[in-house]
Amino acid sequence: MQAQPVAAQPAFRAAELGRHWRQGAAATLTVQVPRPAAAPEGEAAQGETRRDRVVALLRATAGIAGVRPLADAELSDLLRPWLGASAEQLALPLPTVVAVTVTPEGPDLAALAARLEAAAPGTMVESHGLWVRRLTLLAGSLRACALAALVLVALVAAAVIVVATRAALATRREVVETLHGLGASDAYVAGRFARRASRAAALGGTVGMVLALPVVVVLAALAAPFVSTLQSEASLPGWAELTGMVWRLPPVLLWSLPALPLSAAAIGYLAAQGAVRAWLRHLP
Repeated sequence: MQAQPVAAQPAFRAAELGRHWRQGAAATLTVQVPRPAAAPEGEAAQGETRRDRVVALLRATAGIAGVRPLADAELSDLLRPWLGASAEQLALPLPTVVAVTVTPEGPDLAALAARLEAAAPGTMVESHGLWVRRLTLLAGSLRACALAALVLVALVAAAVIVVATRAALATRREVVETLHGLGASDAYVAGRFARRASRAAALGGTVGMVLALPVVVVLAALAAPFVSTLQSEASLPGWAELTGMVWRLPPVLLWSLPALPLSAAAIGYLAAQGAVRAWLRHLP
């Protein structure tokens, strides 16, 4: 039963990951301003650039909560995975990239794009809608795989209990046949085996939960950079961080951990009941 908490962890984390992606990526826009240092077309204030006009327009637009132009160093960091160390030595002028945070209502994207085009021709607005849909689909697929693994673990546990119950019946065949011949009902015989299997499964589930908790915490620590605003670390967190991570687990996962021994007990009881009743039906 130790595998159940570990198998449940990806399902909860995938659900939280998908929620974080939907809320985070959908709440941002990316605006690219080519030739940012050039003077804007038409009437402009002295010293005003295309970048200044776009930033001012964005900040004055309803539905926009924050506007932050990226610095050249940040753009170089974004390009470095593709261009390597030469990202900071490009001879071509880079566009200004503006990170925009929108409110839940959000602006009218079509109208905003038209206003930006009029203010600084060539300005592009990226809403990340396609990527949000793809990331949501990916998170859903991860969750489905994790739930399938959890179901598989439960089925394997039930199969093991059935095999163990049949082995116990084989060693006590004469006693069971005698009791059955004296009038003991199928429910009585099956209940005796089922209660024993249920206690053993509950004990195994408790031990497995305790042993699997450190693994769950480490998995949560590894997934933290993808579902929180914390910066990812190059190495695993220290002992203090791992201990604190227990209380930062998803509430559903944290409160469902104590239910795992009960689930194991239920699986043991039902599997043993079914195995004993099926065996008793073949008695004369």
